[in-house]
Amino acid sequence: MANGHIALRVPVRAPASAVWDAVTDWEAQGEWMPATRVRVVGGDGHGHGIGARIEAFTGFGRIGVLDTMVVTEWRPPTWCAVEHTGRVIRGTGDFRVDEVPDGAVFTWSEDLDLPAGMLGALGWKLISPFVRLAVRHSLTRLAHSVVGRSG
Repeated sequence: MANGHIALRVPVRAPASAVWDAVTDWEAQGEWMPATRVRVVGGDGHGHGIGARIEAFTGFGRIGVLDTMVVTEWRPPTWCAVEHTGRVIRGTGDFRVDEVPDGAVFTWSEDLDLPAGMLGALGWKLISPFVRLAVRHSLTRLAHSVVGRSG
């Protein structure tokens, strides 16, 4: 299988703890991730901890993609990793919150298993700029949201 990689960082002028709280509030991710609804379907009911299960639907109405995930690493307040277990989205993802002098830096990273060999790799090459743009937009919204809440 081909691999689709994406990693983006965004500075956030807010305490690292506020960033961690925002990104691990799974069901509120739709506030900064356009056209996305997230729900916790297992674990402690909050999606916190190894083994927690999360579903994210991105789309409009019934048309879209369901991304099912299992938390595989949980190291609050700095790092979380997931395994994407869906039929369409498979692979691993993680995020990291690093404290810096003027706030925090949030890093979002995905390594996706692309189906269809070379055809999948070509498809990723064509759509990855749009995926990066969409994720960058979401992370910018996240940063503004956290700053607005923390002060």
